[in-house]
Amino acid sequence: MLASPSLDTAPVPEPQPAAAVLGDAAILARTPDDKAMLRAAVELTRDLGEAKPAIFWPDMLASALTGYAALAGAILATNGWLAAACGVLSALAFYRALLFIHELSHIHRNALPGFRFVWNLIVGIPMLTPSFMYEGVHPLHHARTRYGTVEDPEYLPLALMKPWSLPVFLLTALLLPVALLVRSALLVPLGAVIPPLRRLVWARASALAINPAFRRRPPEGDFARMVFWQELGASAWAWFLLGWSATHGWQPLLIGIAVIALGAVLNQARTLVAHLWENEGETMTVTGQYLDSVNVPPPGWLTVLWAPVGLRYHALHHLLPSVPYHALGEAHRRLTAELGPGSTYPRSSYAGLFPLLGRLVRSTMTAR
Repeated sequence: MLASPSLDTAPVPEPQPAAAVLGDAAILARTPDDKAMLRAAVELTRDLGEAKPAIFWPDMLASALTGYAALAGAILATNGWLAAACGVLSALAFYRALLFIHELSHIHRNALPGFRFVWNLIVGIPMLTPSFMYEGVHPLHHARTRYGTVEDPEYLPLALMKPWSLPVFLLTALLLPVALLVRSALLVPLGAVIPPLRRLVWARASALAINPAFRRRPPEGDFARMVFWQELGASAWAWFLLGWSATHGWQPLLIGIAVIALGAVLNQARTLVAHLWENEGETMTVTGQYLDSVNVPPPGWLTVLWAPVGLRYHALHHLLPSVPYHALGEAHRRLTAELGPGSTYPRSSYAGLFPLLGRLVRSTMTAR
């Protein structure tokens, strides 16, 4: 996370009591739009929309190279503690590198020439998570009439579900690396010769989504051609991994799976606190969507580890989805200074990961 140094000492607004901020889910869904906040968000950030190559490229490349170097250390180290430390570092670095897929789903296709190709080559395909798995999917989460509804691929009313649903949601991430390997090595090649399977895999297993009701529409035009090459690359890589492991030993692959699984669990934990998850399927106002989302602004250095690449400003991102990650800190500073502590804007700011997780757990335990 690259933020303005002036933000490092910015005060964090006190988290508001749930009832004071939201009331029940229905009240949140019908929150009138704060036109002053929405207008300020647009007017104060007109100059922040450019994705800067001098930030994107070094950040992504350094994250990926750190991940690979640390993974090599985890595989080659003979000391167990050193191997574990390298594994954790690799998971954190790959986690940051992978989250650039979020930026790719928002930036214009002509911005940052070559970035999408290189990211897929060194991160997306090796991790069996090509950019098509988020491009064309994540923008639906930002659609004005889809957010929080059954048509939103990235929303579930987790705060209104049973307590056991949260650990299940979190621990399913452990299965992600194996599921991706099975998808690319087995299901995609079989789908090439079995059209019904291909359609099923595309509709149900081609998107980074959490809503089990979501069905993805078939790709078209240039996007379909991009999907073809990315699928081909991922399947070829999956077969190489399996073939090499069968002839040279499975330990490196198993360590790699463990590293990616750790990053996936961290991302799943971040997902649990990206929103308040209190909407029951109603169409929401923009302000309601903002209040159902979460900012975790500075101070707090741990946030850059579990919510990197701008995701500590997730609520602000829902106000300004086209602003690149490196500009969100400055956008937050401007809006905080302009709107003040008594406005709607700071009501989406919270102190950290664990208070938010605690809030979500308590919500699932409330009798309804």
